[in-house]
Amino acid sequence: MSQRNATLVGFTAVLLWSLLALFTVGSAPVPPFQLAALTFAVGGTLGLIWTIATRQGAVLRTVGWQVFVFGTAGLFGYHALYFSALRLAPAAEAGLISYLWPLFIVLMSGLLPGERLKPLHVAGALLAFGGAALIVLRGAGGISGEAVPGLGLAFLCALTWSTYSVVSRRFGDVPTASVTIFCLATAALSALAHLVFEQTVWPTTAAGWLSILALGLGPVGLAFYTWDIGVKRGNIQLLGVASYAAPLLSTLALVAAGVTEPSTILLISAALIAAGAALAARASA
Repeated sequence: MSQRNATLVGFTAVLLWSLLALFTVGSAPVPPFQLAALTFAVGGTLGLIWTIATRQGAVLRTVGWQVFVFGTAGLFGYHALYFSALRLAPAAEAGLISYLWPLFIVLMSGLLPGERLKPLHVAGALLAFGGAALIVLRGAGGISGEAVPGLGLAFLCALTWSTYSVVSRRFGDVPTASVTIFCLATAALSALAHLVFEQTVWPTTAAGWLSILALGLGPVGLAFYTWDIGVKRGNIQLLGVASYAAPLLSTLALVAAGVTEPSTILLISAALIAAGAALAARASA
């Protein structure tokens, strides 16, 4: 697969993640860890079917246990920190800080063999981050001292996912089918966390069950497989900057579904994100 095609495949993960908020709203009132357990179980089953259909089961036996621990820590760690941050800090501020991961990907990618970080990459990442910040922070209030621990967890959340994405490139020979094990292990850990910290609440409508299924098939399923291909074989700097399209597309999806109202901020954010992606693309040309 060429780098260009791998980058396009990786970007489909960003498109799928833009539906995360919409489907998560639809899955209410299921608590976070229970939701993670259910959706990752669906995503892992999806990968299991694909692995069996493509006869890659034997290949997985050659993957070291360290890789499985690393991948599981990345997926479970990110979601555990993210959910905890949203409980301890205002959603807008925590969301903004956790969305530092695309910027961290761009900056950390310069440490990879054969990669070179250019000034336009950094400028593009900062512009796109500004566009994402406008969306996430619109209507946000002040920050209290009680929110500081949650904001710290949000920062660790961003570091976790960016580290997972960048280090995954060092495991370029590891088959994408290994993500199946990451998802199934994350589902098991999430179920355990749910039993310890939460009360079980099931969806009350058919729409709630469909939202959970959609999450498991898309944003918490297929997205992780296509992202694995993108970060291992694609242009990781361009993917990092393009990831800032997720909060914009997510807001547009909520607007289209009538969950939120459109605003001028969307137009400004779109311009900033597009400009940032254009700068990164020019640097990678």
